[in-house]
Amino acid sequence: MEQKDNSLYELEHAPVGSLLWKYSLPAIVGIVVMSLYNVVDRIFIGQGVGPDAIAGLAITFPVMNLTTALGVLIGGGAAARISIVLGQNDKPRAFKILGNSLVMTLIFGIAYLSVFAIFMDDILLAFGASERTLPYARDFMLYIMPGLLAANLCYSFNNIMRSSGYPTKAMVTMFIGAGINVVLAPIFIFVLGWGIKGAAIATDIAMTISMIFVMAHFYSRKSELHFKRGIYRLDPHILVAIMSIGAAPFFVNVAGCAINAIMNNSLYRYGGDSAVAAMGIFTTFTQLLVTIVIGICQGMQPIVGFNFGARRYDRLKRAYWISVASASIICTLGTVLCHLCPEWIARAFTTDDALIISTATSLRITTTMFWMAGFQIVSTNFFQSLGYAGKSIFMSLTRQVIFIIPMLLILPPYFGLNGVWAAFPTADSMATFITTILVVAQFRQLQRLEHPTT
Repeated sequence: MEQKDNSLYELEHAPVGSLLWKYSLPAIVGIVVMSLYNVVDRIFIGQGVGPDAIAGLAITFPVMNLTTALGVLIGGGAAARISIVLGQNDKPRAFKILGNSLVMTLIFGIAYLSVFAIFMDDILLAFGASERTLPYARDFMLYIMPGLLAANLCYSFNNIMRSSGYPTKAMVTMFIGAGINVVLAPIFIFVLGWGIKGAAIATDIAMTISMIFVMAHFYSRKSELHFKRGIYRLDPHILVAIMSIGAAPFFVNVAGCAINAIMNNSLYRYGGDSAVAAMGIFTTFTQLLVTIVIGICQGMQPIVGFNFGARRYDRLKRAYWISVASASIICTLGTVLCHLCPEWIARAFTTDDALIISTATSLRITTTMFWMAGFQIVSTNFFQSLGYAGKSIFMSLTRQVIFIIPMLLILPPYFGLNGVWAAFPTADSMATFITTILVVAQFRQLQRLEHPTT
């Protein structure tokens, strides 16, 4: 670890506020930097290629979400499980989790890339591509696919690196790739004239270099957890433990794919390609805010997981509440920005006046209840960090499936395009109500564990 056994000691004994800052700041920086891959690509594509290209790129969001889903299924689950077993001082099991994670990431990566390669056009059309946007979406996916496996390895093992006590190193590895992407993307798009495929190639190169740095950490015997003989044989018990925890963020992203498919088709029906492009800008901006919240959650995760394993319930509760407060501030600021200056946000991505107006309208409506999102996201990750897969999965699906999909089917026939946008705040309100009930019940259970009756 960055300071060997001291990293484990501080997880149990250092002040929670400063510890959360130490782990969250690198996580926030790392994940925001990673999200800048998408933001940079979309800004350059919107400014250099045009609104149809932005719409085509938006069609690829579900496919990219599916890639992320498979990454967090293994990486997110493994990171949480490693924190818990390290809190229980079971290092041999942590090594086996590491080895099993590598094998499963490779298996899943090869499998989904094969499916994408065979059914690419069919998948993109199902996700809402039109005759105008399909060529852009196809070009981007064709050239981004070679880098997706590297992205999975990078994302999964960056999480594990952070959870095993190397938050700063995890952040630096993401900086390296993002810096390369920021330099290469404008060269490939504008100077070489490669358009949307240039953005994909720049991302491939950047993610591959980041992946090399991340994997080099785990090949080094100086690392507390590293690759070695005897840890790669797949263990059903370990796989169930990893995927049960990783299932919550996995289902969030898979549900996101389904929602994007329904959303893009509804947007195209009620607002055409311009509405799909507006959705792309809205998603890019709000995901940037959500990634900051997820960074806070990633900083919270090893603290909560380790202290749950060590039975220090007072510390994990404090980490949760500080995380909720921080995440709520971020989402509230995002809500204010989307209501006060949505046109400025839109102009960062496009110079098309019609698209700017459409995007401003979407931002104002969709983010009405966005200030609640921080509480939802932190709470879902809190249950994941405790190893409560069922609760975490249910909470993940309340907004993404149970509420938002019905709203997408019910509201647009009555309110048209505004009905599509209104599905978001409606689902946010309902999901927050359910989240509150589950959190209150969980804290009562922790109270009983902390002060059992005699």
